[in-house]
Amino acid sequence: MDVNAAVAAAAAIAGVLTGVIAMLAFRWSERDQKRPTRTSLHTDPVLPPGVDTVLSVLRSSAVVLDEADAVVKASSAAYALGLVRGGKLSVDPMLKMARDTRRDGEIRQVELDLPRRGTGRGEALAVSARVAPLGSRLVLLLVEDLTEARRIEAVRRDFVANVSHELKTPVGALSLLSEAVMDASDDPEAVERFAGRMQIEATRLTNLVQELIDLSRVQNDDPLEDAEPVRVDELVAEAIDRCRHQAGTKQITMAAGGTADLHVWGNRGQLAAALGNLVENAVNYSPARTRVGIAARRVSAPGGDHIEVAVTDQGIGISEKDKERVFERFYRVDPARSRATGGTGLGLAIVKHVAASHGGEVTVWSSEGQGSTFTLRLPEAGAARDRAHQHPDLDDEAEGSPDTSPYEPLPAPEVLP
Repeated sequence: MDVNAAVAAAAAIAGVLTGVIAMLAFRWSERDQKRPTRTSLHTDPVLPPGVDTVLSVLRSSAVVLDEADAVVKASSAAYALGLVRGGKLSVDPMLKMARDTRRDGEIRQVELDLPRRGTGRGEALAVSARVAPLGSRLVLLLVEDLTEARRIEAVRRDFVANVSHELKTPVGALSLLSEAVMDASDDPEAVERFAGRMQIEATRLTNLVQELIDLSRVQNDDPLEDAEPVRVDELVAEAIDRCRHQAGTKQITMAAGGTADLHVWGNRGQLAAALGNLVENAVNYSPARTRVGIAARRVSAPGGDHIEVAVTDQGIGISEKDKERVFERFYRVDPARSRATGGTGLGLAIVKHVAASHGGEVTVWSSEGQGSTFTLRLPEAGAARDRAHQHPDLDDEAEGSPDTSPYEPLPAPEVLP
């Protein structure tokens, strides 16, 4: 019995000790978990109050970095620009700026050219980066995309340079011709010849200034503010009348036809100028005793019917490399011919802007030595289309022309001169 009692007592003591040890271990573990560690001091940094809201409304791309250069907060625009990848700032110059600012607290700003992500092209993304301290531990990086602003500035510089060059030519010619007139004051024939040349240069200068005004107007004005249903056949007749003298001088036959009673919605003045420029180009770039045709038709489109007006000539044509550039400002396929005809290189640029501002487009088909076809495509006026449905006889007449060959032959042509 004494032996059994001793064993029982020893077991009881061992159990008590085990319980005490287990309780102490649990308490120690609990206290150790609550104690802040070196790692926990650097995780989940908190932004100052209100900063998150401010960053969400900024137009600039925003990135907030902690003392370990980890990204605490980044806007969606920062990810879109490729500034943040895998939770890290991926642009080394910006990362260096952030570290320098964290060290001395100074605000830094720099403009950089970054490669575009996934384009496969050598184009650079122009950005302006500004780094500033945010509290005692964080650094704020703001990045502004300057690519579009730089492109517009380059276009503006090129435009000013081109305008200056184009204005310099007739102004210089007028200056030289006026000196020639003064020197030949005692020779009536020479004065008459030089005066005729002065009139030509003055006309060219007037046309250039007017087309610059027209281009500025179509770029800045909203054509739909004063929009109205415009009859296409009236636009065609006005364009033909505008070029009647030039065509008669070169014995060029002009024929108008296509589907009748078509309407487009837009600014009448701008539409007339656009179609007039196409017809005038066709006449100017066509040899003598050839033919220029203007035809209109209705075509179906997913967003609603469109009206196509095609201007076809039998001129010199346009090469493949020039087709991509004919709608650029001041670009001329044949500079020598443009000087002879008084062309400014702005006509097709005006057509392009008018078509785009009216929700349409202008396209070109051409073959060297065979001629060109410029097609102006515009949305049809909805009100005019509704009126056509209310009068089946008009609608049937409009749809009577075959779809397989909408431009040749031209029905009921008006031949001029």
